[in-house]
Amino acid sequence: MTLSQLGAFVFVARLGSVKAAARALGVSEPAVSQSLGQLRRHLGDPLLTRSGDRMVLTEGGRRLLGIASRMVALGAEAFDAVRPGRPARLHVVMDAGLAEYVAGPLLCLFTQRKPVDATSGVAATAEVPLLLASRLADVALGAQAGGEGLVSRPVLRCRLIVVGAPDGRRDHWLVGPSGTDPASDTGRLLRLLRVPESQVRVYANQSAAWTAAAEGAGLAPATAHLVSSQLRRGTLVPVDTPATPLTSSWYATTLGPDARPSAAGTFLDFLTTPAATQTMRSPDDGIPRNRFRPPVHVSIWS
Repeated sequence: MTLSQLGAFVFVARLGSVKAAARALGVSEPAVSQSLGQLRRHLGDPLLTRSGDRMVLTEGGRRLLGIASRMVALGAEAFDAVRPGRPARLHVVMDAGLAEYVAGPLLCLFTQRKPVDATSGVAATAEVPLLLASRLADVALGAQAGGEGLVSRPVLRCRLIVVGAPDGRRDHWLVGPSGTDPASDTGRLLRLLRVPESQVRVYANQSAAWTAAAEGAGLAPATAHLVSSQLRRGTLVPVDTPATPLTSSWYATTLGPDARPSAAGTFLDFLTTPAATQTMRSPDDGIPRNRFRPPVHVSIWS
């Protein structure tokens, strides 16, 4: 029995499918299936069975889930405990849009001030409670995430608008990966506007969606301050809708003060500083070349 097998089991059980677990862990679906199969053979119990489009726990799986969750969390703690003299680790997960635009400048500024080994990754809002509880992430930045033992703090107020080319199409909606997250601001806006799924086009990243909108392919939701340079150049223009501008906030979510790593608490305090606020508002301003240390984007797996 290994931590990777227990981690696969916990994530499939909590998220309901091998596909969702693989996405959250940053590995392939066959890797999750293989780990789960090895654990089933070792324990002599199927642990999870399919019911409709979800995986549900057997009686043995229900008894194992709480124990396995604690073991995965303890494994992460054990890894940190044997790193004396090394910089503290901090893993921050964000929605895809923030990871694309904000992660690099924000973590670079933070590591200039604190000797922390900071990395970042992408996570959907529904995955955040499990990632934090399993100690596979320390802080989540994006939409507010709730759950037992979690604390969410607003760190930046912003506005969501809709943009398009001056003479572009208005019958297609162009979104980045975060547009597939129902809890994201983009997902919330599409529901408010009752946009049918058939009219939504998902792009590999947010930049590609905005580029397609500038070329006239359709409308794109956008965080106003992140798209300000395109608006100034006139390649994109705001488009009025009944639901925009939509006021929203970016939240930082962590475990409670007694449970989270010290680096997570330090990062929370940093997010309220004027320098961090300015970086989140104007990530395009960049930083001096000699100060740039890019964060490493890692897949989460133990």
